[in-house]
Amino acid sequence: MAVTLLEVQSRFADAGCEKLYAKPLAENDNSKNQVYFGQDFKALNLFPNEGIVADSSPQNEIFKAKLNFAWLLENGKFAEAPGAQIILYPQYPEVRFSGFLKGCASPPSELMRMRKANRILFLGVTSQQQHILGFVVDSNSSAAKEFRNKFAIPTIGVFSEIPLPKILDEAGARFALLKELRRINGLGWINSKQLSADGTLLPCEAPQCGGFTLEAELGIPKNSKSEPDFHGWEVKQYAVPNFDLVEAGRLTLMTPEPTGGLYKDDGPEAFIRRFGYADTQGRIDRMNFGGLHRAGERNARTELTIILAGYDPAKGRIMNANGAIQLVNDEGAVAASWGFGGLMQHWTRKHARAVYVPSQVRKEPQRQYRYGKQIRLAVGTDFLRFLKAFAAGRIFYDPGIKLESASSKPKVKRRSQFRVKSKDISSLYESVEVVQL
Repeated sequence: MAVTLLEVQSRFADAGCEKLYAKPLAENDNSKNQVYFGQDFKALNLFPNEGIVADSSPQNEIFKAKLNFAWLLENGKFAEAPGAQIILYPQYPEVRFSGFLKGCASPPSELMRMRKANRILFLGVTSQQQHILGFVVDSNSSAAKEFRNKFAIPTIGVFSEIPLPKILDEAGARFALLKELRRINGLGWINSKQLSADGTLLPCEAPQCGGFTLEAELGIPKNSKSEPDFHGWEVKQYAVPNFDLVEAGRLTLMTPEPTGGLYKDDGPEAFIRRFGYADTQGRIDRMNFGGLHRAGERNARTELTIILAGYDPAKGRIMNANGAIQLVNDEGAVAASWGFGGLMQHWTRKHARAVYVPSQVRKEPQRQYRYGKQIRLAVGTDFLRFLKAFAAGRIFYDPGIKLESASSKPKVKRRSQFRVKSKDISSLYESVEVVQL
């Protein structure tokens, strides 16, 4: 195959990709044995999927994630591979790519079935984060030889990131992020606001407006997407009493609704009436459900305990693919639960790269925010790190759920928060870099 590395890059760029990764294939990387994607779950940070589901049996505990995958043909067209999926084996742990030839009309069968080292598999992710495109070259091709000369050392797990024409690479994305945060720091106090999906700037008066204001300045509309916010970076702001104390306070990592237990089966109102309590500040006809819930520690007010069902903290392994973070009462009944598959999906896509920005608020003469010059860039995480931190009590469940007008026209506010102390975020990532803007 005469294709050069530059031609490969151009083809992926022309196909609408914003990211391109490459992996040298070993002899065992083929359609029979699957393609090895790494000894942890970091591959989920790179490749969007259609949902992670448990596939549990007495013989095997695995997760599967279906991919919207197609092979990129030399004529620029796509050959859809509807059977493509990522399989996660938590008992090892490792991740493999399979089903990439199944149901495909024009697959690279010869190259992906052979047992030959140093073939190069290229995988591109489109700009809308909906499609993964694949292309493979023989070990003796020009593209493979150029790859080995330029990108032999993997940069993300077992993958090397390949730059694309007119697309920001990792260094460019980092530079753009720091440039914008430096500009925002220089603005001083900023009126509280939020950016709507249609690009309209609106006022914002809620306590969580610190995040919305920062996102609005970055051009990020208010949304609940599961994708990172700014050129691949998840932007997290948090309140501090003093900009010299960047490790003060608590951070909200994510706010997933329970996927099981009484909360899911009977609804949040029934959940609050059973496990909630009268408002502690004397607000009439209101019930709350709040307070810190750490793994293995019974909350005295709610009388519930967080457990990590299906996770072995001593081994650092998921032992049951159908496991969940569960909120249980003294009899073991599940009040609420969050399945590992859904949590894994959210955590790995949103938090592969995160920037933590300290903020301060003032409410007079109007609500305003300002953002500190000392920020933290956190890189390299996976769901096993998340579970390890949860088991150790560093991550905790800290809900802000309430039921107003409980006896007349009940109105529920849902707010299930997984949080962490600011000083503990280093336990969630491979590296956390402090940067002075």
